[in-house]
Amino acid sequence: MKTRFRTLAYGMPLLALGLGLPAHAQDNGEEGSRANNVIIVTAQFREQALQDTPLAITAVTADDLEAKSLNDLATAADSAPNVQIRPATAAFGPSVVASIRGIGQTDFNPAFEPGVGIYIDDIYYPSLTGAIFDTLDLDRVEILRGPQGTLSGRNSIGGAIKMYSRLPDGSSSGFVEGSYGSRERLSVRAAADFALTDKLFARLSGVSKRQDGYVDQLDFGCVYPAGGGDTFVQDGVTYEYNPAGGEPAKVFTEDCLVAKLGGTNYQAARGILRWEPSQDFSFTLIGDFTDDDRTMAGQVLDATVRNENPNILSPGGLPYDDRFICGRFCNFQVDEHPAAVFIGGPPVPLAAVEGSNRTTYRGWGVSGQADWNLTERFQLQSITGYREFDTYFAPDGDIAPTSSGFGINNLSNWSFSQELRLNIEATDTIFVTLGGYYFEQSSVYDSIQDLRYLVIPGTDSPSIPLQFRQPDTVDADAKAVFANVGWEIVPNLNLNAGIRYTEESKEQNYFRLNLDGTINPFLDPVGAACGAGFSGIDTEDCDGDGNTTEELRALTGNVATYNGDEVDYRVALDYRFTESLMVYGSVATGFKGGGSNPRPFNAFQLIAFGPETLTAYEVGFKSDFLNRRVRLNLSAFINKYADIQSPVSPCPGVPVQFATPSACRVNLGSADIKGLELELFAEPIDDFTIDASLSHLDFQYTEVNEASGATLDDPGTGMPPWKASIGAQYRVDLGGAGSLTPRFDVFYQDETFAGFQGAGETRLEQFLPSFTTANARLTWRNEGEDLSIALEVTNLTDEYYLYSSFDQRNNAGGRLVTPARPREWAVTVKKEF
Repeated sequence: MKTRFRTLAYGMPLLALGLGLPAHAQDNGEEGSRANNVIIVTAQFREQALQDTPLAITAVTADDLEAKSLNDLATAADSAPNVQIRPATAAFGPSVVASIRGIGQTDFNPAFEPGVGIYIDDIYYPSLTGAIFDTLDLDRVEILRGPQGTLSGRNSIGGAIKMYSRLPDGSSSGFVEGSYGSRERLSVRAAADFALTDKLFARLSGVSKRQDGYVDQLDFGCVYPAGGGDTFVQDGVTYEYNPAGGEPAKVFTEDCLVAKLGGTNYQAARGILRWEPSQDFSFTLIGDFTDDDRTMAGQVLDATVRNENPNILSPGGLPYDDRFICGRFCNFQVDEHPAAVFIGGPPVPLAAVEGSNRTTYRGWGVSGQADWNLTERFQLQSITGYREFDTYFAPDGDIAPTSSGFGINNLSNWSFSQELRLNIEATDTIFVTLGGYYFEQSSVYDSIQDLRYLVIPGTDSPSIPLQFRQPDTVDADAKAVFANVGWEIVPNLNLNAGIRYTEESKEQNYFRLNLDGTINPFLDPVGAACGAGFSGIDTEDCDGDGNTTEELRALTGNVATYNGDEVDYRVALDYRFTESLMVYGSVATGFKGGGSNPRPFNAFQLIAFGPETLTAYEVGFKSDFLNRRVRLNLSAFINKYADIQSPVSPCPGVPVQFATPSACRVNLGSADIKGLELELFAEPIDDFTIDASLSHLDFQYTEVNEASGATLDDPGTGMPPWKASIGAQYRVDLGGAGSLTPRFDVFYQDETFAGFQGAGETRLEQFLPSFTTANARLTWRNEGEDLSIALEVTNLTDEYYLYSSFDQRNNAGGRLVTPARPREWAVTVKKEF
């Protein structure tokens, strides 16, 4: 494995160079109207007004984050068109599911590349794990839609989300904020900005927040004491509808409560030093730390296979009881599996496995950003960053009292990146950027999987229980060079063009071990011994002297490698017809790297997948009219999406004896994604503002890999066809008593396809129902505007809607869903100084 210390040793000399030019809101000099503020962004390597940038960008300022009660990255994206950021299921720990314009990534595994690039002060964050960042002391969040292969540090095929911290200016200012609300919500935020010398400034900020969860984890044996239950007879065997199996209850309280899942217990801090020894050089050092220790995501079992066929047993070998369905906000999750002996096939001893209902994430990062004006026309920028994190989570696979699926997961990751840019103002109308980028990361995903698939009476071939440890490693790196040019061809007509060449590599090491460290015979029949018990396979030749050696291969010790290179480009033209209207058109490409299946159950499932690519065509306009009281931006696009990476089960091309269980990633095919996006900001009268967004997506496969089981009529996964939001606020001047600002926001999302589960006749379609939800906030500020008290209510109508769905009823299981948070209220007091 690559050593982080060697990487840091090479990178630290460059830490003295680096730049982060944040986008920010600037007042154009006119007083009063918020509509007259000009938002400055740096998406094209130089400062430009948002309305002059030929890109689809949603910029959420610090004021917006506060006014809309947006306190983490997921909620900050709610009002952005065609953007989806949601908490992942409990099976994926403290991760997010992110997509932009229907392109993204749902799986946190480090073998996969995120389709949406997340950046913290221009430092690439390489994982979906831990990516629900708090919006602590941010200047703003920029959401760039469409491929950013030539404009951002890493190849972000769907788009990029960039968070920028407030930088210190030595103003001796800051704030303290405290909140209290539903389910014992308690949070404190604070920041302070001060000067150490006349050239060295510092800013410190921190947040601590906790809240009880909203999904009750109940003890089934307590709710339904063993004995005296109804019985069920199948194949001459009498079963009792009580999967506790006569075991005593573990909780004896009146409410049978084990824990409240979906809680919050989060602490984070950030420190920034900014040194400006001269007008020609500045250096910013940023460090942050996050400690997240909470109960795992709350999931609910809302349907079982018994709803459709009462004669099918659960994976635990007992009939699925209707009482497994606890309610809209509760489950019967178990956090351990007892020792047992599997007797459905060859006797297999199974060790006891104990986990926890808590999820932990601890991460930190440091970056150096500098800006050096070499001459009036040459500027050198360097951005250097190092990050690492460790996380733990142990989900129950069926959140029912059966002993079927259980996993204990430990994931650690470190990453290092270095970017150099040379900005050249070649003439008064030509701006050139030349640069290079290097990225390296290493992950260890050490997990224990306890999958007790038991025989279903009446079937001919029993399933094999799988209890194993997989301390897999993934090492990856990427190198790129790029060039970008901005050219004002004639007044009001601009060309922006860029090209990037990227080389990347990945190495995955596989291990499938028994809990005592020996090789698992069911996952590695060759490495263990002959006669592993797989029906239909001649195991007498597993010593390597016969044809069977082509069929039976060891998994432990296998190394999968991926090497690839891509050229991305972007060309955009924009023309400003008037001060109020700019139109643009662009074509851009992007890619997401390939790899190998990270979750094979045997060597036959070591299936590689190649990169996916995107060519995006976009036209749009940006407009300000009625004396800047109305801002209307519209974009339309067609994405040519090729070699789409998609999960499938079972793995295609695997011998039938080794096809179940299985889960693979393949290049599924190609598709056209068409879309429309509209964003509106209006201030019809002073102090009354309205903002709204509307987006539409249409997904259509143009070709599919038939081996995957997909068809041309399949819908796109995770993409609501329609999404909309609207918000309004009005500041009421109370004179000497200050001001009162009520705000109301409404969000709508269409029915969303959540993917297929299984294949063939048992293939299930999963959909998340449409929903409409609303937030409200009432804020009082004193006359000096340095003290505020706000009452906020989120999910005002208490809408019951879902973040995710995982349907296992085609495998004698149930449907697991993750409900969104119910209605919540909070009171926040903030003092600025």
